[in-house]
Formats: sequence, structure tokens, C-alpha cells
Amino acid sequence: MNDFTTEIVQTLVTKGDLNELFRSHLEKAINTLLRTELTAFLDYEKYDRTGFNSGNSRNGSYFRSIKTEYGELTLEIPRDRNGEFKQQTLPAYKRTNDTLETTIIHLFEKGVTMSEIAADLIEKCTVITILHKPCPT
Repeated sequence: MNDFTTEIVQTLVTKGDLNELFRSHLEKAINTLLRTELTAFLDYEKYDRTGFNSGNSRNGSYFRSIKTEYGELTLEIPRDRNGEFKQQTLPAYKRTNDTLETTIIHLFEKGVTMSEIAADLIEKCTVITILHKPCPT
């Protein structure tokens, strides 16, 4: 078993939040991908001597949050000194993912009527609302 599988098993055994585990790993993976994308753009590793006086270098980062089905991710978007780096991983100005919209479109394409989709969404939202309310004492 790898580390991720071990963490999943540990979370299931301790009845932990599996969504939080997925959220944290997704956040780490996207942040690593963004840093790697900048490294590929600059064509040298961080702290590498070949980048010294190359005309362009790393220039910190800024934070951006995006909402997913696993929770809100805080991403660190890297920058270059000349402002030429445009990351390709995430669409510009996008703050949510399209999971719900894509699901509705796929259901509609398969012939599910709008009233059936609406009834299903109302049922799921009701269950979610009930699950997130504190139990009455």
C-alpha cells in the first residue's frame, strides 16, 4: 500500500472526514503542479545557478481560492519577475468547478426530463440540509 491508501484506510477506521482528506491531497497536488508549471516555463529549477541573470526569475506567488465538491481549496499561484507566466492549470477568474452543471447537462443529454432532474436535486438538497443541521436535544 502507498501512503495515500494508508491514509484513506486510517480515515475510514477512525471515522474521519474522507472529503477533508481528498481536499487536502487535491490542494497539495494542484499547488505542486502550479510550481512545476512555472519551473517548466522558466526552464530551470528553484535556486538553480542557471537562473542567475537569466532575465526572468520567480517572483513569489499570490493566493486564490476555488470551491470544489470536496471543499474550498487555497491555491498558491506562482509568478515570474517579467509577468510573462500564464498558468494553464486553472481557467482565469474561475472560483468554482462545474460538477453540478456538467451532471445536469449529461442527464439532460441522456433524456432525463427537467422535472425529474429538479425533483432529484430537491431530494438531494433536502438530505444535505438535514445532515448538516445539529441534532435537536
